[in-house]
Amino acid sequence: MRILLSLSVALFAGLLMTRPLSRFHLPDVTAYLIAGVLIGPCCLGLLHIPGVGFASYEELEGLKLISNVALGFIAFSIGNEFRLSQLRETGKQALVIGILQAVATTLLVDLALLVFHLLLPEVLTVPAAITLGAIAAATAPAATLMVVRQYKAKGKLTDLLLPIVALDDAVGLVLFAVSFGIAKAISSGSVDVIGIVVNPLLEIAGSLLLGAAAGWLLTRLETMFHSNTNRLAMTIGFVFLTVALSMLQIPLGRAQLGFSSLLVCMMLGSVFCNLCPLSEEIMKNADRWTAPLLVLFFVLSGAELELGVFARASSVLVGVVYILARSLGKYYGARESARLVGCDHNVVKYLGITLLPQAGVALGMCVTASSLPGDGKMIRNIVLFAVLVYELVGPLMTKWALTQAGDIQPKSEEVLRRRERKLAAVEAAGKK
Repeated sequence: MRILLSLSVALFAGLLMTRPLSRFHLPDVTAYLIAGVLIGPCCLGLLHIPGVGFASYEELEGLKLISNVALGFIAFSIGNEFRLSQLRETGKQALVIGILQAVATTLLVDLALLVFHLLLPEVLTVPAAITLGAIAAATAPAATLMVVRQYKAKGKLTDLLLPIVALDDAVGLVLFAVSFGIAKAISSGSVDVIGIVVNPLLEIAGSLLLGAAAGWLLTRLETMFHSNTNRLAMTIGFVFLTVALSMLQIPLGRAQLGFSSLLVCMMLGSVFCNLCPLSEEIMKNADRWTAPLLVLFFVLSGAELELGVFARASSVLVGVVYILARSLGKYYGARESARLVGCDHNVVKYLGITLLPQAGVALGMCVTASSLPGDGKMIRNIVLFAVLVYELVGPLMTKWALTQAGDIQPKSEEVLRRRERKLAAVEAAGKK
């Protein structure tokens, strides 16, 4: 009962928060995150009133399954952006930009934090600096996708943005595996080639193969049904299945085969949308079904943010350097790589700004990095601080960049007047 009550309060809080914040033209995802912070352990959760908020982070940990499933559906939707008809036009550009800007961001953050280490070695170690540099490459596909959907963004920037976000996280996983392996080698004094090279390659290859196989099987099974309802149920069931399978860890001698749920579900969506002739309609129906799930995902993400990181001056100081270096890396890395492949002027100018949000993937890396001897807690605090800033500011910056690029069109005066009349009628009815 308590779990259902907490989830319902989280859903209502996220939806209701959009009303006052809509007056400031903030994206809904920002409202969901703020609602989560308010009902989280740092605010209303302190009252320990059942159903009013989340009293502890352990309680939120028990709801991790919802976040995992939501990320699966987000990755599945992003896979829809890898239609061959679209990739023929933008595939090469997305591939080059996705790789170059991620690598540039990691190198710039590494450089900035290593300089910081030379100045204040007692605050930040070399292994922690290298690990944070790799985490910096990851973006937040969930926040980006929500902004694109809410404002129905369309244009050259949007066409490139979603594939790049997907590729960015794939490249980020490789960079993190290699960098974290090097960081552990420095800490322990021994080099683990399997951990640095073999395991990340196995994870990427295994995830892509599993997702491709699931996508092919889903396409075959869809032909057995003629009802849209049954097809939708089959699709949702496959996303659940792939999220579950991606949690497997298979030992292969000294190596280990793991899976990335983001890559698995992304490949599922990509193969499905290219093989199934009805995929576009089915994916649209799936997006409608998952809308409340995504609201819960962002509210729970906001509740997980720990405001206590602001109490640690060292975390804040390193976090500021991390945020500035990562922002510069994303902006200039995207700008120069977009210019290199001959992108449109607006894409060159605004793409980097849309890549600033950071959350789920970075936090997942943070969980792994927390095992680094002596530096795990510091890395976790810095990433939490950065995620708090990026998640609250990033969606707003993404909306601004898409608007400036012309991908988000302002509503007509007639639509705005009609909305104002409806709001006035609702307020008048409430007064009666």
